[in-house]
Amino acid sequence: MNTSSISRGDAFEAWLGRINQACGRFAARTLGPDFHGALREFQGGAIKLSQVELAQVNLYRTSKEVAACDLNNYYAVFQLDGRSRLEQGDNRVELAAGDITLIDASLPSNMTYLEDARQVSLIVPRQVFERARITTVNCATRIPGSAPIAVLANSLVQGVSRHDGLGMQESEATLDALVSLLRPAISAQESECDSHERLFRKAVAFIDEHISAEELCPELIAREVGVSVRGLYRMFSKKGMVVAQYIKNRRLDFCAESLRNAHFEQKLSALGYAWGFSDSSYFSTAFKSRFGVSPGEYRKRYLQ
Repeated sequence: MNTSSISRGDAFEAWLGRINQACGRFAARTLGPDFHGALREFQGGAIKLSQVELAQVNLYRTSKEVAACDLNNYYAVFQLDGRSRLEQGDNRVELAAGDITLIDASLPSNMTYLEDARQVSLIVPRQVFERARITTVNCATRIPGSAPIAVLANSLVQGVSRHDGLGMQESEATLDALVSLLRPAISAQESECDSHERLFRKAVAFIDEHISAEELCPELIAREVGVSVRGLYRMFSKKGMVVAQYIKNRRLDFCAESLRNAHFEQKLSALGYAWGFSDSSYFSTAFKSRFGVSPGEYRKRYLQ
C-alpha cells in the first residue's frame, strides 16, 4: 500500500469519526479514488445541525448502528448543492439542490453521494412532531426545492446557522415553525380519515383534554373512544407508539411548556402533580430522560 492510499484512508476514518460524533453512529465506504468529506457543526439552544461536503461515498446505518446509539429523533436533510440518493424502508429519493427530505434516526437508512454534494442535516427531536400532533412522518420522500414550503424552510435553516446567540426558547420555537412549515409534505400521505384514523384522533384528543388527571389510563381512554383495550393498543402500535409511553411523554411536554412560560418558581413536585405525576422522584427521572436535564436545570435556562 503506497503513502497516498494510506493518507486517504486516514482522512476517511477521521471524517467518519466526526460524522459519528455529530450525527450518531454511521458506517461508510468510499466509492472511488476521489472521495472527499468535510463537516462543519452548528449548535445553538435546541438547534443542532451539521453542514457536510462529500463525494464518492456511501453512508449508511444498519440495525447494528441503530442499536449502538439511543437517537429518538429525525434528520431533516437539506440539499444545498449537487445530488444525492437516500433510502429508508421501501422509499428511495433522489435529491437535487434545494430539495428536502426526512430520515428516521431510529431505523436503518442508506445515503449515496457519487458527485460533489453539499447538505445540511438538522436533528429534529421526535417530541417536536408530537407537539405538532403529527403521528405519521413520511421519510425518504422528496420535498421539491421549487415548492414554496421548501423555499421558506431552506431560508429558515440557513438563517438559523448565522445566529450564534440563539437561546433555548427561540431555538425550540424555530424547530416548531420548521415542522409546521413542512407539515403539508411530511404528513400528506397519512391515512385518510377512515374510521380507524378518526378513532385514533379521538383518542389523542381525549388524552390531551384529560392529561392532568391521575386516573387517565388505557381502560378509560378505550371506554371513551368506544374500542376494546386491546384494540386501543393495536391502534397506537400501528403508529409505532405505546399508549402509556405516549401519555407520559405528553405530560412531560406540558410540564416543559409550563416551565418555559412560568413567571414564578412553582415547586417542582407541585408542577409534576398538576400534570398527573404522583411521584416526584419518578417525574424528575422521566423528565431528565426525555429532555436531557432535570426539571430544575430546564427552568433555569428560561429564567436566565
